[in-house]
Amino acid sequence: MLYAWLLNPLQRDNMREIQLGAHTVQSHGVKVAKSHKHDWVILIFLGVMVIILNLIHPFHRFVSKDMMTDLRYPLKSNSVPVWAVPLIAILLPFAIFSGIYFKRRDVYDLHHAVLGLLYAVLITGVITDAIKDAVGRPRPDFFWRCFPDGKEAYDLARHGDVICHGNKGDIKEGHKSFPSGHSS
Repeated sequence: MLYAWLLNPLQRDNMREIQLGAHTVQSHGVKVAKSHKHDWVILIFLGVMVIILNLIHPFHRFVSKDMMTDLRYPLKSNSVPVWAVPLIAILLPFAIFSGIYFKRRDVYDLHHAVLGLLYAVLITGVITDAIKDAVGRPRPDFFWRCFPDGKEAYDLARHGDVICHGNKGDIKEGHKSFPSGHSS
């Protein structure tokens, strides 16, 4: 204790701030967030990148009539609904972090856990979506996305590439087979 008083006043203030369990969201939440403002700017940038990557059209890989035999799996809805992914990947861990926070009352742990979670989710989203858009691999059910009525059409001027007449959103998603967004 005597050693702490021998330190200069700036070091004494810093020493007081790192006492675990003494800092709550109300008392230090904004202060902690401000001290990590660069991290939050990076997270916002990654969030914008995820939005942009979901808006742009993926690479349209050449798909001929011969290739369509492997792409005729039935068109089904997702096994895991799209709304469940953020629930499992973000809200469930956040609920666990909140429970730990209410027990320990340490805003630093909560803040770093939330930053780490959001960074992991967003960087995974950016990498996965960038690869999906760059590769443009058709999904196994691409035939039914491209030709929902079952009537095939091919452009002979472009070496027999498909001329899709299905829903534009379904076709766009049909070019995003690899890697699996749900798995990543």
